[in-house]
Amino acid sequence: MAPPIVFLARGLDYVAAPLRPRFHIMFRNPDHTQIEQLLRTARTIAVVGLSADPTRPSHGVARSLQRFGYRIIPVTPTADIVLGERAVPDLDHVRDALRPGETVDVVEVFRRPEYVARIVDDCIRLKFPALWLQDGVIDEAAATRAQLAGIFTVMDRCMYRDRAALG
Repeated sequence: MAPPIVFLARGLDYVAAPLRPRFHIMFRNPDHTQIEQLLRTARTIAVVGLSADPTRPSHGVARSLQRFGYRIIPVTPTADIVLGERAVPDLDHVRDALRPGETVDVVEVFRRPEYVARIVDDCIRLKFPALWLQDGVIDEAAATRAQLAGIFTVMDRCMYRDRAALG
C-alpha cells in the first residue's frame, strides 16, 4: 500500500488517502450490425413504463412497434390492458402474459434514469437476453452492469426509430 500524501496549503496540513488505480468501464452501445440483428430477430418486447395514455411517447413507440409485427407486453401497474394486450405490474409477472413457447426477447424501458438500476437487477435475475433504454434513459453504471452480466444492452436510443431505419 502506498504511503499517504501530505499537502501543505496556507499553513494547513492535508493528508490524502493513498492513490489507488481506478478502473472505469465506459458503456458503449453495440454496433449497428448487432442492433440490426436484434431488431430483425426479436419477436416479443416487454415495455416497462408503457402508458395507456395515447399522447405519451411510450404509447406511440409501442404502437408503432406492434405495426412492425412485434408482440408488446405492457409492464405497468396502472393499467389492465394497453394496446390490446394484458398489462402486468412488473417484470416478475411478464412470464404470466406469455403464450406457450413464447419468450421475452427484449425489455424496453421508458422510465426515469433513477429506476434503471433496479430494472437491471430484475433483468439479470430473470435472465432476460436484451435490454433497451429509450432516448434519455441513461444510467451508464447500470447499463455496463447489464452488459457484464451478458445482457445485450442498448442505451439512449429509440427502438422505433432504429427499426424504422431498417425499412
